Amino acid sequence: MLKLGCVALFVVFVPALACAQDDQLVLPGTESAPSAWTWFGDVLLREDHVRDIPRIYEPNIQRVFGRGRLGVLYDPIPQLEIGGAIKVAAASNANDEDRVYNLNERSNDIAIDQLFVRWRPNDDTTLLAGKSVFPLELSPMLWDEDLRPLGVSAQTSWTVGSFDRLGLVAGYFNGNLPYGDNSRIGAVQGTWRWHEGEPTSAVILVSYLDFSNLRQLTSQGLARTNVHTGDVLLSAYRLLDAQLVGRWHLGNWPLEARLDRVRNLGADQDRDGTRFSVVLGDRRQPRSWEFGLADQRIQRDAVMAAFNSDEWWFHSWAHGIMPWVGYGFDATWNMRLAVFHEELDEATRHTATVLLDLNARW
Repeated sequence: MLKLGCVALFVVFVPALACAQDDQLVLPGTESAPSAWTWFGDVLLREDHVRDIPRIYEPNIQRVFGRGRLGVLYDPIPQLEIGGAIKVAAASNANDEDRVYNLNERSNDIAIDQLFVRWRPNDDTTLLAGKSVFPLELSPMLWDEDLRPLGVSAQTSWTVGSFDRLGLVAGYFNGNLPYGDNSRIGAVQGTWRWHEGEPTSAVILVSYLDFSNLRQLTSQGLARTNVHTGDVLLSAYRLLDAQLVGRWHLGNWPLEARLDRVRNLGADQDRDGTRFSVVLGDRRQPRSWEFGLADQRIQRDAVMAAFNSDEWWFHSWAHGIMPWVGYGFDATWNMRLAVFHEELDEATRHTATVLLDLNARW
């Protein structure tokens, strides 16, 4: 209860701090240059129910989880940005159950969430070093957006014609999972954005990820459904991924469809994965609904199961669907109700998960 109370205090304190930044009184004639300091943060409150897990013990679980992240950006000069953030998390389960629950982060934690330096030598190029959000745009089939790897990356783009843009990002990272993970990830992604910013647009993303030094996370049980003997994985994990994204407007409703195909070039069999999703609306907008559906199938060694989304109970060797509905209360707060209907490829029954999330971001 004390840990959950800490998160509740964070939920109250951080939005108040952000509002205080926005509501400072400025008298006529006393306007000054913008501050070099900027606050940012987010809050997640979640209730999680899982039913019919295919194992002898504890086939059903219920979990309450809260997390708050508060960060600050400092721009000593326009080209340089220094950022850092802390994370406070608390849950109804103990940390020693996280691996059993297939979670990528510690449920109860106070830690550094981000700490980085970003240099922009020009408007189209960014160099990043430190612990930060993964710079590649990947679907939940390959990557959990809550993970914060430690590494270096470079990103650049070029305008093509009036509305199109080509992009390239590459980097090398420590996976930075719990329990002393020393995994390494080499990653590169090329993008073509057609009619960027227009009512009808499309994106093609082609990515390559090479995972190595995976023995420690495998010995800690984080390789999950990937095939391994002891702490040795049967396959290497060299993933070639292609995404096709289309965006339209149906009246005032934004619509996005995304197809993602991945093949593990380091595996001889069970190496393919496919995910399709469609989203109507945008819950990040005030007083707006969002309706979505995702359908995915991941063969056993198609992806590195330590790093993809832990909202899905199974990280590979499974198939399932995820319908959801969300609503944006204002520019800061929104909610989402998601249902997962999944089946392990060798199982005889489906596993059902219900997630109810309350989110805030500023």
